Amino acid sequence: MDNHNRRDKILEIIQNSNTPVSATRLSKDMGVSRQIIVGDVALLRAEGNDILSTPRGYISAPKEKSATRRIAVNHNAEETQAELYTLVDEGCTVEDVIVEHPIYGQLIGSLRISSRFDVDEFIRKSKEENAIPLSSLTEGIHLHTVSANNEEQINRAVEKLKELGILL
Repeated sequence: MDNHNRRDKILEIIQNSNTPVSATRLSKDMGVSRQIIVGDVALLRAEGNDILSTPRGYISAPKEKSATRRIAVNHNAEETQAELYTLVDEGCTVEDVIVEHPIYGQLIGSLRISSRFDVDEFIRKSKEENAIPLSSLTEGIHLHTVSANNEEQINRAVEKLKELGILL
């Protein structure tokens, strides 16, 4: 399979999947290295394909939900699971995490977390990789862009974060 056909196949797999597709799985399917897949996805993005990278793999950018809001929160690493559970339990998707860095300015990490399963996978992978959360750069203060089907879902989530003492 030539490079162009491989990229077409990768795009087809990602677009037809309801769950994130890992670079490792794509590399096995295509018979190439994981690094080749990462490069192929970068080229697909450069061609204008809307592919998101999540902790669990690549997904096609979903259609916009009708409500989106940026919320400011402050908590320690041990409270991350409670924060994320609260948001997804109210029907929100946590699109990203944003921190202000004194040198680099705004740093944004894509998350796309929309279920307890996604939360558990994020926590598991963070522990497995011994990854330090971006919020550790700002003593726990960070932003999330959250989306939902309606404003009421976001309002409920915000109220529950306030009750937990997490909302800034």
